[in-house]
Amino acid sequence: MATDAVSVDVAGYALRLGDDALVLSQRLCAWVTRAPTIEEDLAIASIALDLLGHARVLLGHTGERDGTGRTEDDLAYLRTERQFRNALLVELPNGDFGTTVARQLVFSCYALLLYTALARSAEPVLAAFAARAAKEVEYHRMHAAQWTVRLGLGTAESHRRMQAGLDQVWPYTGELFEADASAERLDASGAAVAPARLRSAWESEVGAVLADAGLTVPQPNWQATGGRAGLHTEAFGPLLAELQAVRRQYPDGSW
Repeated sequence: MATDAVSVDVAGYALRLGDDALVLSQRLCAWVTRAPTIEEDLAIASIALDLLGHARVLLGHTGERDGTGRTEDDLAYLRTERQFRNALLVELPNGDFGTTVARQLVFSCYALLLYTALARSAEPVLAAFAARAAKEVEYHRMHAAQWTVRLGLGTAESHRRMQAGLDQVWPYTGELFEADASAERLDASGAAVAPARLRSAWESEVGAVLADAGLTVPQPNWQATGGRAGLHTEAFGPLLAELQAVRRQYPDGSW
């Protein structure tokens, strides 16, 4: 089925955002029963479910706009590693709790800015999705910020681990804001938001949280890239195999 250029751009945009949400949701699920407290088990599970809901909407919209008619399940379970377009940040191993909090902080601050702006999209589906998602991500951001301050101002050991987590994830943040021709076209038409123009606000917001936590903004001498082009880390293959295992084993199963 032929599709127009705008639909192709919208589908690609939704796919990238959907893959970010799906992969991060899968990563967070690994903390259930392993979080520092029972309350955190529930909080992290809730965040993971929110992200899974975001992925369902975005991947479903991808299949509608790219002309293939694929469902969210088709896109989640039947693509290969190289066909995923998530940022490398979200597929990084969880590490210790400080590393996970650092990843949550930088991603949720980005997502909140993105969805707040995307709620004004000229694309009705994206606008409606973003308006709802922004409210949920606001909680994700608050949760991560509170833990960042708590660990940063806690013991010497919690401070060290929180700073180490930030140092580990920071080189992967730049990919969230990489220039993309299709996103720029959508931004110019009012259909979507080019992430590149959110970077300054993101740096200010994350920097303010780190200042409150007595932590230092990392200054890495390298920057990761490739996830948006389907080039992933070694950690992604096992994550995807676990995500897709049941569907791959029982392709005609129904529940």
